[in-house]
Amino acid sequence: MARTDVQLMLDVKAGDEASFELLLRKYRTPLVNFLYRMVRDTAVAEDLAQEVFLRVYRARDQYAPSAKFTTWMFRIATNLALNSVRDNRHRRMEISMDQTVGTGEDEQRPLEVPDRAPSVEQELVARCRAELIMKAIHGLPEKQRAAVLLHKYQELDYDEIAGVLECSESALKSLLFRAYETLRVELAPLVNNSVRA
Repeated sequence: MARTDVQLMLDVKAGDEASFELLLRKYRTPLVNFLYRMVRDTAVAEDLAQEVFLRVYRARDQYAPSAKFTTWMFRIATNLALNSVRDNRHRRMEISMDQTVGTGEDEQRPLEVPDRAPSVEQELVARCRAELIMKAIHGLPEKQRAAVLLHKYQELDYDEIAGVLECSESALKSLLFRAYETLRVELAPLVNNSVRA
């Protein structure tokens, strides 16, 4: 029977190094991808992920399963990412939210299903739409951006995201509502253009 993340972390607390290695392998890629979407720099995302796992390991003796392990880990990651964004506000880079960062070890390739190749025009339109969506998401205030990324890309539940952002669930819903409303307004031209096409 597979151990839960909480049980793995409790085993780490008891001195089991192999359990920490399992958590590292399980969450390294999703964590790096989340951090990359937050800070928009591969090297910084890798460094921050390493710092997250270092902090998780250092805090093993104080770990108490009051929340899900992922909530605790993503809270650490979000705080580090927000600090990094604030510290590096002058550096702006274009990115793709669909882009993932390779981690080398045990990386799973996405399932490739044969598909009709889109035309060059369709690819250009899709790329342009993705860039506009990315710009809109990265134009959101930091907490709103973090909430959207955790909700849409990490697929965390409201209670988990509220735990990560250290707010109530109702405050989170309000935060997400404002973020999605801003995105709806910003991205309205995309919807209107696709209806016409």
